[in-house]
Amino acid sequence: MQKLAFFDIDGTVFRSSLLIELVKELIRRDIFPASAAFQYQEKHDAWWNRQGSYEDYINALIQTYLKHIKGVHYGDLATVGQAVVTEQKHRVYRYTRDLIQDLKLDDYHIIAISQSPKTVLDDFCINYGFTKVYGRIYELGPQDRFTGVIIDEHWISNKANIVRRVLEQNPDFTLKDSIAVGDTEGDIPLLEQVENPICFNPNQTLYDHARRMKWSVVVERKDVIYHL
Repeated sequence: MQKLAFFDIDGTVFRSSLLIELVKELIRRDIFPASAAFQYQEKHDAWWNRQGSYEDYINALIQTYLKHIKGVHYGDLATVGQAVVTEQKHRVYRYTRDLIQDLKLDDYHIIAISQSPKTVLDDFCINYGFTKVYGRIYELGPQDRFTGVIIDEHWISNKANIVRRVLEQNPDFTLKDSIAVGDTEGDIPLLEQVENPICFNPNQTLYDHARRMKWSVVVERKDVIYHL
């Protein structure tokens, strides 16, 4: 029976968000209009000034992406995604990077689960040896242009669904000694599924929940890793 480890990617492995970097580059290359930035700027500023939540900011960014990805050719998105990954792929946290490598040596099946588009996720995760990647998949219409519709959104919207799906499709996997790593309250359903949940650089909501549940809390600040 092969053991399982699940990793959120944005803010947990990658020191930013692949979706954030993707949208910024799509705007810079005029694939998205410059005005698209104004749709999430207020939520970004509120989060940056510690007056709003990161979740609100990301949700505004997702809505911006959904609106403007309509009509974009798959090849254009793939090219921009590859450029983002080439530039950003080494900007990862040391703790999770090293944990992934240690788990691979221990023959864990390493799975990435993220709300970022799977196209860019695949390019990023291949650099760190993930054996399976789950992300948002966007529907393609005529001439390989995006429709703005998310395919099977119910699977990725609750990460616990992915855990159940992995187990149903792979009878040789086990949750014994399983691990999951996440950083926001959106990862709670995932963390609840495993024997060893790790809250890495958690936001306040996840931190409070972790303390109640006696889950592991790890913080990486500059070049120091703290186990709280």
